[in-house]
Amino acid sequence: MPDFTLHRITAQTTALLARVAEDVFDDAIDPAHVAAYVAAGDHALYVAVRDGVVIGQARAVLHRQPDSGADIYIDNLGVAPEAKRQGVATALVDALVAWGKAATPCRSVWVATEPDNEEANGFYAAHGFTLASMAYYAKDFA
Repeated sequence: MPDFTLHRITAQTTALLARVAEDVFDDAIDPAHVAAYVAAGDHALYVAVRDGVVIGQARAVLHRQPDSGADIYIDNLGVAPEAKRQGVATALVDALVAWGKAATPCRSVWVATEPDNEEANGFYAAHGFTLASMAYYAKDFA
């Protein structure tokens, strides 16, 4: 049995984000960004909590299509270094997939990571994800 609990962050549970272990999120948490995120119905943020501290998080978006079923896009996954290899990431990804399947008929789940991120690539491959190549373009707004 895991020694952590999973929680979906909603407007009622944002206080769980008051104590977060190092390296779980990429940047500092902004309450205004959290409020906007939880208000968006097609977004989900799950956290793993141990002893009142967030030790892992995963976020997803339902990527709805006009011509097919939705996809679950996992847009971020982070686990504190001291909590890795304890089932935290697996539990978080499983929670996101269950959320997406319950919300709408989904055709797939996908995630993007850097080609040289061996830890992430190994994790996703071990959990049944298959590698697909794509070109990535980005444009920053000044």
